[in-house]
Amino acid sequence: MKKYALLLIASLAFVSCKKEDKVTEAVEAIPVNLTIERFDKLFYESKPEDLAQLKKTYPFFFPAGNPDTVWTNKLQNPLLQELYGEVKKKYPDNTAFEGDLESLFKRIQYYYPEYKAPKVITLISEVDTDAKAIYADSLVLLSLDTYLGKDHRFYEGFPKYQRQGFEPSQMMPDLVTSFSQGKIAPPTDRSLLGQMIYFGKELYMKDLLLPDASDGAKIEYTDEQIKWCQENESELWRYFIDNKLLFDTDTKLMQRFISVGPYSKFYLEIDQESPGRVGQWIGWQIVRSYMKNNEVTLQKMLATDAKQIFDNSKYKPKK
Repeated sequence: MKKYALLLIASLAFVSCKKEDKVTEAVEAIPVNLTIERFDKLFYESKPEDLAQLKKTYPFFFPAGNPDTVWTNKLQNPLLQELYGEVKKKYPDNTAFEGDLESLFKRIQYYYPEYKAPKVITLISEVDTDAKAIYADSLVLLSLDTYLGKDHRFYEGFPKYQRQGFEPSQMMPDLVTSFSQGKIAPPTDRSLLGQMIYFGKELYMKDLLLPDASDGAKIEYTDEQIKWCQENESELWRYFIDNKLLFDTDTKLMQRFISVGPYSKFYLEIDQESPGRVGQWIGWQIVRSYMKNNEVTLQKMLATDAKQIFDNSKYKPKK
């Protein structure tokens, strides 16, 4: 009996690999016309007399009502010039992200044929964490100054857990997060499970759109944090079940297990060891289990109710 079980597992793994090979082959055949414009270079290497042409070419970066002195002051600001110098040092050309963008856009077109490769514009947002990577249909904005590496001196004022998001490896996952907005059905209730599955869906999109990215990059964890979640998955799940939290609508649960933070709040000794957002990570495993055990398209899964996904996921945490 054990022999047959092993054969079945091997057979399923073989079918899964063949399926992924076909997807990869189809993705690679998709033509992508990639255009990258380095607005960061154009602006910070310009002279005041160049502003009129820049404003004409990129009007969305120059809000009406601001006098030209706003922009000339930026050009003459030593700290911003130093920041641009660091960006130029880290990204002297597009080599570091051009291939990743092309692969991502191909994957997006495979799952969403109506989307064509957008124009990509790189810029400096003065380390605006709310505008790191924006995917707006036909336009992508990448703030390169937010991807200089977590140990860069310009990020010294940020808490340690937030600096993880400044790694170059977060660029594509951040883009997928932006792309996913409006494509995932919002929770139909305020339960913790609804929030867990919502973010689990987003993370599963990263599984499909960024197959070569590490799990850590997808969820903005270190390798050690991923390992901690894997080793404690069974205990985490037992905590949610024993305390009847899955269908609880207490808004404090969002802050404890879903929202960005230095750690999750079980109010136990493990708090300091745990990464933040473990509820998202568990939701991700539930969605992965659901997609493994059900033949549904990505779009259908994204539109499926959280409880239905949970009930049909056959999720069983690893011990």
